[in-house]
Amino acid sequence: MVLVIYEDENFIAVDKPAGLLVHKTPNSKELTLVDWLVERYPEIKNVGDDPKLRPGIVHRLDKDTSGILIVARTQRFFSYFKELFQKHEIKKTYLALVHGELKPRQGIIEKAISLKLGTVCRTIYKGKLEKPAVTEYRLLKFFQYNQYNTLSAIADKVLYFSLVELIPKTGRTHQLRVHLASIGHPVAGDRLYGRQENPWNLKRQFLHAQSIEFSLPNRSRIKIEADLPDDLQEIIDSLNKKS
Repeated sequence: MVLVIYEDENFIAVDKPAGLLVHKTPNSKELTLVDWLVERYPEIKNVGDDPKLRPGIVHRLDKDTSGILIVARTQRFFSYFKELFQKHEIKKTYLALVHGELKPRQGIIEKAISLKLGTVCRTIYKGKLEKPAVTEYRLLKFFQYNQYNTLSAIADKVLYFSLVELIPKTGRTHQLRVHLASIGHPVAGDRLYGRQENPWNLKRQFLHAQSIEFSLPNRSRIKIEADLPDDLQEIIDSLNKKS
């Protein structure tokens, strides 16, 4: 279910659920966030650089990433948001659960990202259309997860996870997922860049766009936040019990 977190005459902010495409792709026939938006905010039909495909859409989230997304309701605000993004004046904060213990506890990942030849995957190795990419990270909490055999009270496997706050300084496709995998800490549930088992059989990446912050034209500052969805919060609760 899509939730409207903020709304005024210029833009709206929604909490996009995992599993929902932002807009149609050449091979998709499923309903998208854009379909939902156009039905409720028909004025966005003429807003954007390509309003037939992505009306009002200023930035995107991967299909299986949840969280905050802003949508312009007027061309003036679309242009305003576009300029803010180009100047890196919009601060986005994500939460991710990654495999292993992240060390050092905070830092910057600065690795160019390109398109892997013959695929839709991104890579830090030489590919096509290479662009610089920068991600700030901070460890919030480290968890040890003891996995027990159903027939024994003794843990037969110990897994480690880190809850991480991420601030992308650039906006490349799959940037956070690629950067984290490149340092040996793929996002839990990421079947494209991680492929490691997780005890919850999570079918989506544990990546959530928690907040977005920027200045309005009148210079007032606004920060919009979205809580962790229930499926991800339940995992954190289970880790807290076992840590």
